[in-house]
Amino acid sequence: MSIDPSIFKAYDIRGIYPSQINEENIGVVVAAIYQFLKKNLQKDSLTVVLGRDMRVSSPSLTKKALETLIQYGAQVTDIGLVSTPTFYFAVLEGQYDVGIQVSASHNPKQYNGLKFVKRSGNSLIKIGESTGMHQVKELALAGNFESATAKGTVKTVADSVVKEVDAAMQAVNWHNIKKFKIVADPGNAMAALYIEELFKRLPCELIKMNFELDGNFPAHQPDPLQFDTLKSLQKRVLDERADLGIAPDGDGDRVFFINEKGAVVPATLITSLIAKEILTKAPGEKIIADIRAIMNVESVCEKYKGKFLLSKVGHALITEQLNNEQAAFAGESSGHYYFRETGGAESSVRVILYLLEAMGKWNQPVSRLLQEFSSAFESGEYNFTLPASVNAKELLESISQSYSDGQIFHLDGLAVDYPDWRFNIRSSNTEPLLRLNVEANSEAQMKEKLGILIETIQKSGAKRK
Repeated sequence: MSIDPSIFKAYDIRGIYPSQINEENIGVVVAAIYQFLKKNLQKDSLTVVLGRDMRVSSPSLTKKALETLIQYGAQVTDIGLVSTPTFYFAVLEGQYDVGIQVSASHNPKQYNGLKFVKRSGNSLIKIGESTGMHQVKELALAGNFESATAKGTVKTVADSVVKEVDAAMQAVNWHNIKKFKIVADPGNAMAALYIEELFKRLPCELIKMNFELDGNFPAHQPDPLQFDTLKSLQKRVLDERADLGIAPDGDGDRVFFINEKGAVVPATLITSLIAKEILTKAPGEKIIADIRAIMNVESVCEKYKGKFLLSKVGHALITEQLNNEQAAFAGESSGHYYFRETGGAESSVRVILYLLEAMGKWNQPVSRLLQEFSSAFESGEYNFTLPASVNAKELLESISQSYSDGQIFHLDGLAVDYPDWRFNIRSSNTEPLLRLNVEANSEAQMKEKLGILIETIQKSGAKRK
């Protein structure tokens, strides 16, 4: 039986079903995960949370994962169909050793995979490139595992999403939330569960789009970063004269919003809003934003006396940094939002509550509410494919020489900061792409600098994707 080494990604395990991931080889991969974590945590047997998404292949893959865990002596708690944030919550709340989620996030329907974490006190450690993925890969490819001294056990728990929403509502002051009209489109994917549970408790009117769980994704791929998938939601917000649209991704750990004018809200404005709410109550707290777009968040941290920190791109890396720094909150340009109270993991429920609460408290529509935080203009991400003859690192070094009068960072690719504008170019961790982001104090300047950088990158032979 062969395992394709390419399924081991920077942040998770992911591949096409059944050619790359199937009922046969997932047992070997889960055995490798369990053996690695058991050795890492120095325990004879681990308590494991096992969850899954709604993909067509998830029930059979989860069944095999469960059988494997029991074979190797794990004490398994099967939490069934859950979003990834609900899965993270269950691991932390129940003080389990580790957790495994069968999911391929926002990928198209033919994919499936695994996300897995270990708990360290009140922090969650996502297993990725820097925290053990390579060791898991080597174990899986070798296929030599220690036998268990005794079989494991399994119990079923069905109330994880209820507990997750309960905890979020205790953490966020939601009492200012009014009878807003909300349109939500989870794309037939897992966030439907926590949105449904949350809005049972709120005075809002919830208008549902594509709430039936369906791993074939009949409406659209659940990836809000592909703005084309948001068009029907944007139209519905306008048609219904709604106050807000909510667009999570396939496994619910990312969330984007549509304002009352039908426009997509930049993720940095949501990060800025939550940062303000946290810093108003606790000045001096650390707030993290990824290196792609930082000017709006940095400005809010300066205004409300927070300590602003930069991070690399990637959910596992940001969770790790938040826990290491003991930061209060982190926001990522791709719509991931992380909290110290959730072990450094995402909590889309909390993000939704923060936004609705601010709308009610300040009695303002979303577009006006977020104006305070929009001090910079962002280009959004531009992607390029490089020809085989072009070395990405050499290209970035060449570009950096043209901007040597700026403040240069190599935290993640190349970032260059000037007093009134900045840019970041980095290689993708998940695709063979070069990604460009530009931001500036004025829209005209942002567009001018963006045009120059696009031209520079394309001169190397790169193609816009």
